[in-house]
Amino acid sequence: MKDKEIDENEIIRIFSLHIREILNRADLDFARLQEIRLRALAPLMIRYDGEEFFLNESGERQKSPRGAWQVTEKEIRETMEFVGKYSLYAYEDELKQGYLTLRGGHRIGIAGKVVLNQDKVRSIRYISCLNIRLSHQVLGCADSVLPWVYDETGVRHTLIISPPRCGKTTLLRDLVRQISNGKGKLPGYTVGVVDERSEICGCYLGVPSNDVGIRTDVMDGCPKAEGMMMMVRSMAPEVIAVDEIGKYEDIHAIETALFCGCRLIATVHGSSLEDIHSKPLFQRLMEEQVFERYLILYNGERTGMIRKILDGKGRELC
Repeated sequence: MKDKEIDENEIIRIFSLHIREILNRADLDFARLQEIRLRALAPLMIRYDGEEFFLNESGERQKSPRGAWQVTEKEIRETMEFVGKYSLYAYEDELKQGYLTLRGGHRIGIAGKVVLNQDKVRSIRYISCLNIRLSHQVLGCADSVLPWVYDETGVRHTLIISPPRCGKTTLLRDLVRQISNGKGKLPGYTVGVVDERSEICGCYLGVPSNDVGIRTDVMDGCPKAEGMMMMVRSMAPEVIAVDEIGKYEDIHAIETALFCGCRLIATVHGSSLEDIHSKPLFQRLMEEQVFERYLILYNGERTGMIRKILDGKGRELC
């Protein structure tokens, strides 16, 4: 497996000048860095190699918050000014969703005072918390599961079930890449990716920053349900890939796509098949055995580690 390199300067330049200095002193390997968290009047935190650390002013990693750099409100304001400058999407449109997306698919989660307009979120102001989640493309991380999902008979309807931070989006991205390109004697398929939060493909002005294959079309920044229907109507995909399904509209769009003959690869938050079956929206899909493969992930030593692979009846295959 090979990690696609992250542009460290592109990440660091979004922070306030003092936070940049601390991160530069820390001499971090960005291939091992998952998150950078800024909370007003709280210690500067990172998630590195799957562990939580605090950074002091010298950039040293420590397990205790004592002596760690305390992020100021001014530093968060300055960071948001830089984020607004380098964000590649309409600032206000994304801000009301609670996140902003940078080139490469890196996502900045935002928390603060919500501004409502007729019970709908219009914007977020007085921002006090930022969570920068780095997008890691690990080429080849799907190698071990590929034979269960994709062989000479075609692509099987697959649901990736994963708790947070276990690499489900990274695994999905590599599955898309390999199915799109083809593998050995196996043919490549036309894949339609509906990338609602710009995390799978990391599009810049509509063009993917991540390698998602030569036969992949992307509907970027589009709600999943609407995007799936648009793909079916306009791009004739053989396979549709979506991340984090869970709304009624998503399920209805999935059923329509299946009726049109598309194969489906999707992800959902959960820790087991029983966990997903307990969700009313998924019960009928599971009872009708729509999905032919279930990939259950867990938080292991590397991205996309598989606990179990199950068939449509829930029988363990691997």
